Amino acid sequence: MKTKKLVELAKTIRSKNAGTDKITFDIIFRERENYELVKKSRVLTRQTIAQLYAIPEERISDFVEFDPAFAIKFTIYRQKPSGSPGETDVFGCQQYPPLLDVEVPVV
Repeated sequence: MKTKKLVELAKTIRSKNAGTDKITFDIIFRERENYELVKKSRVLTRQTIAQLYAIPEERISDFVEFDPAFAIKFTIYRQKPSGSPGETDVFGCQQYPPLLDVEVPVV
């Protein structure tokens, strides 16, 4: 089966703080076709995100496929509040890299 990496299909893949206790992730596509391809492939679901980040599904507070913006968004609860001792990403902006190499089946 032929695949492409998510980073080849999406315009933007990013993470950022969503308050002190959450990190939100945005995967935004320029073309509807790429968005629909990823959405229909089911490579990004609550279950696959939990596996990718090695977290229980309960840590995913939101998961949305937002058709008007060709975007897939999800939010996870942090293990420690932003800026607390031992927390290593105060802004939540270094959490997206595991998404880059997600393989998406293409026809």
